[in-house]
This record gives sequence, C-alpha cells and structure tokens, in this order.
Amino acid sequence: MNKKLSQLYRWAAVAAVLLPTAAAGSEPAALPIRGEPDWSPYVAGGLIGLLSMATFYLSDKPIGVSTAYARIAGMLGKLFAPRHTESLPYFKETRPVVNWEVMFLAGILLGGLIAAWTGGELANRWLPPLWEARFGEGSIIARLASAVAGGALMAFGARLAGGCTSGHGISGTLQLSVGSWVSLMCFFLGGMAVAMPLFR
Repeated sequence: MNKKLSQLYRWAAVAAVLLPTAAAGSEPAALPIRGEPDWSPYVAGGLIGLLSMATFYLSDKPIGVSTAYARIAGMLGKLFAPRHTESLPYFKETRPVVNWEVMFLAGILLGGLIAAWTGGELANRWLPPLWEARFGEGSIIARLASAVAGGALMAFGARLAGGCTSGHGISGTLQLSVGSWVSLMCFFLGGMAVAMPLFR
C-alpha cells in the first residue's frame, strides 16, 4: 500500500473514534436571532482537517480557492477581451482554465446548498434575520451593495496576501507557516473591527 494512503487511513481511523465522542458531548448551538440548530462545530472542523490532510497526501496541493476566482476572472476576460487577457503576465503563469481549484469552488457552493437543505436552514429570503434586526426590512439595496463591496475587498485582500481564509487559515496554519498565522489573526481582527460597530 502507498505510504501516504496508509498514513491517511490511520488518521481517518483516529478521527472516526474521536469525532463522534466530541459530537456526543456537545449540544448543537443555536443563534438567538435565527433560533435554528447548527451543525456540530467539532464534526465540521474535524472533517475539514481530514479533507485538508487528504488533499496534501493525495495531490501534494493545499486547499485554497482564491486562485479559482482569478482563473474564473481570466475565463471571463478571454470572452470579452481575449488579447488583453492573454497579454497579462499573471494569466501566462496561471492559465484561466477549469482545474481542480475551480471544481473545488463549485463543490463548496454545492456543499453549502446541501448543508443548508439537510440542516433545515435553507431560507427563501433576501435579508438574513441578523441584518433585518439591525437595519430593518427595507434595506435590500444596502445589503446587496455591502455584499458586493465586501466581496471585492476580500478578493483584493486574498490576492494581496497570496491566499484566502482556506489557503492561509486552513492549509497554511496546518503547515505552521508564520505568514499564514499572521494572516489568520488579521482576518479575525479585520472582521471584528467591521462587525462590532456595524451590528452593535
């Protein structure tokens, strides 16, 4: 048996013993605004760790999605401005093609949909209850504008930092990268600096 697969199976066996124990000792948390149970954070965190280890062992690649967004932007660029897109140095090195990162991103979206559906959290609404409680029901435009602006800032920050929350916060920290630990702390500090005054 391949040495990497053998080690992966050992870690999976350990997780299979520890995860149910951790999950059994914790009641699902409920947010006061939503009032609905969440998935166990112990099980979800353990599964993310197993996924990350499996990705390292089987493909020698870290989990990350920010490059997938760049590839998708490049594919859109090739549709509307092919000459300009092909001339950019970044896309000469990082080809705008559908690869495993793009498929991983699609899996995240599909997995989120399945998780919301199976967890009874799939809501047909524009505004989440937390936003409505703070800003009222008539702020759909403000919500969309803030989501687009926030997404643009996150994408810019991820490319500037050389990785996103999954690239640095999961893969980088698992490799004990100092830069990834610094990035992770900045993610939390930045989120707190925005969320605390916004939802006070």
